[in-house]
Amino acid sequence: MTDYTPIDCALYSEYELAIVQRKRLRISWTDPNGQTCIEVFTPLDLLTRDHAEYLIASRVDEQRIELRLDRIIRSEPL
Repeated sequence: MTDYTPIDCALYSEYELAIVQRKRLRISWTDPNGQTCIEVFTPLDLLTRDHAEYLIASRVDEQRIELRLDRIIRSEPL
């Protein structure tokens, strides 16, 4: 079991489009410790694992990160 809450399909489609168009996004999310974070990413892929969905993204320094989609508070294209 997981505490993952599925996101809206339209929002998922927006992430897919950002990946295809290689649009950088400014994303606000809550980390596993409950801390709110804001950072700029290049979205690379979407992944489903253990009944949860993740955005695979690259930081400005090219380090990769997985963001659980239901922990993303806001995303906006740059």
